[in-house]
Amino acid sequence: MDVSGTISAILAQKGSAIFSIAPNATVAEAIEMMEAKNVGAVLVVGDDRLVGIISERDYTRKIFLRGKRSRETLVEEIMSTDLSITSPTEPVENCLRMMTDKRIRHLPVVENGKLVGIISIGDLVKYVISCQSAAIAHLENYISGGYS
Repeated sequence: MDVSGTISAILAQKGSAIFSIAPNATVAEAIEMMEAKNVGAVLVVGDDRLVGIISERDYTRKIFLRGKRSRETLVEEIMSTDLSITSPTEPVENCLRMMTDKRIRHLPVVENGKLVGIISIGDLVKYVISCQSAAIAHLENYISGGYS
């Protein structure tokens, strides 16, 4: 599959809104933010730097299944800290491969040490579908004589 384009193209389409929470916030606050923003993860930012990510998966595995209380547990207690990151110039295909191989659903985007966005596996799939749809439309137009 030929997937051309870079992460900057995806950020241009979806915007570069970053939803973040402090490490000392409660897990309940993080889950409420995810619900309000309709996202599956929020970045954890402390002292103006990326320190982790908390996702629905973290909540399910580290709170719900262990019988902890989300209103009493801090984000820093359950956030994922072994982060994979990408840059805006990274090819989409590389990110698809990395996210599939590492079984991650969200990838922070960092440029020159500064957090500039986040992409999800869903963002990548939407981008691939739009590229394929454009290629199909181009070929259909060519076949039907749309070009001279």
